[in-house]
Amino acid sequence: MVVGESVVVKWLTPPVPLPHPTPDIFAHLVDSGFNDTAPPYAALTGVLDGREHLLALVTGYLPEARDGWEWCVDEAVAGTTSFAAELGRLAADLHLALSTLPSRGGAPTGDRAYRALAEALELTGDDWLAGQAGTMRRELAVLESPITTPLIRIHGDLHVGQILQWRDGYAVIDFDGNPTVTDAASCQPAARDVAQLTTSLEHVAQVAIKRRSVPPGRAVEWAGRAREILLTAYKHRLAARNRPDLLDETLIRPFEVEQECRELIYAARHLPRWRYAPMGVLRTWYGADPRKENIA
Repeated sequence: MVVGESVVVKWLTPPVPLPHPTPDIFAHLVDSGFNDTAPPYAALTGVLDGREHLLALVTGYLPEARDGWEWCVDEAVAGTTSFAAELGRLAADLHLALSTLPSRGGAPTGDRAYRALAEALELTGDDWLAGQAGTMRRELAVLESPITTPLIRIHGDLHVGQILQWRDGYAVIDFDGNPTVTDAASCQPAARDVAQLTTSLEHVAQVAIKRRSVPPGRAVEWAGRAREILLTAYKHRLAARNRPDLLDETLIRPFEVEQECRELIYAARHLPRWRYAPMGVLRTWYGADPRKENIA
């Protein structure tokens, strides 16, 4: 709810039992001087059934804000990528700030990724996808090795839809974690956020193909350029702050593959019409014609 173009009240439905990560993250971002988010004002709590719950979050209103499923699709249609460096810088600054939040342990596992692949195969029942399962498992195999990069509190659901373009720039929102993952560790490699962000650029390309009639080759090429610019800016920012260790690039691809599996699971369970986007991305990666998923 937008109140007087001054504040935004996000009601949690249903209310969530405390502890909840967002109030702590908001407080830490303020203390760390990270300003590329809607200003956090308050968290409303109440006792329900004898336990305190988070009822709502109150943040500042950002004038002329649009989420990435609007502004980023416009960029794809226009073929422009000037935004990508700024998104890379924003993501790096976010991780630099979150890296100083006390860690509570946890690590990603290959088992979780393999389970996501198995579930995606079962729910889609797609013969072409089943034919790519061996290649996808090989790409996920990196996650079987011990994780040596720092484990930090990450955003957990960092896609372009969570990044607002507003009057004064860009702002990341919604620190509630990935709603499709129930067993996620609180602290993970920064590469997981990065992989979600890069795959979302490819989803934008698929949206532009299906909804805005952008030629598939041009949309895919745009996503590739934007991805490279974003990653370069992200790495440069970490290096400039003496924290290149926060990113293990070898983890990006397996996390991207796992993310596409989760997108297929989400589509099968909640939003069937979204299936074309992850399937279009996978067809692009593995040499099929992405237009086959953009006909319907």
